Amino acid sequence: MNILLHICCGPCSIYPVKKLREEQHRVRGYFYNPNIHPYTEWKKRLDTLKEYAEKIDLPLIVDENYELEDFLQQVVYREKNRCRICYYMRLLRAAKIAKKGKFDAFTTTLLVSPFQKHEMIKEIGEEVAEKTGIPFYYQDFRPGFKEATAASKEMQMYRQQYCGCIFSEKERYCR
Repeated sequence: MNILLHICCGPCSIYPVKKLREEQHRVRGYFYNPNIHPYTEWKKRLDTLKEYAEKIDLPLIVDENYELEDFLQQVVYREKNRCRICYYMRLLRAAKIAKKGKFDAFTTTLLVSPFQKHEMIKEIGEEVAEKTGIPFYYQDFRPGFKEATAASKEMQMYRQQYCGCIFSEKERYCR
């Protein structure tokens, strides 16, 4: 199967790419993350992913636009639903790119982190699949989280300390 993998960052891509390739899927990465704040954080995550993708021969589609305003406009006054909005924005864009690129399915590295809202991601992926007509390839990648974390540290990859948005940054540092 030809799968478009939405990627939030390099470290989170390690296990899903490995697992999908082991299953004989053709994988192409897609970086679109308008939620990440500040721009310097977004750039570090993108640069780390590009460097890693080159090492493992992973073709990438990169949305070079830093669309923070779009994310904030969607979330303002809806902060309690920010994760749902954020997941939806990213998965919808990934599905549209997958459909345009004639991929068989799309999925996301968000499914690797035990810190993400896994069931919500799955639900939104399926909702987006129904809306766009491109299948969501669901797989629980969390069993590979520790392995990927160790590998990313060994490779000295940049590892972020919060999910990405300004709200998660506040939760991480302002306790």
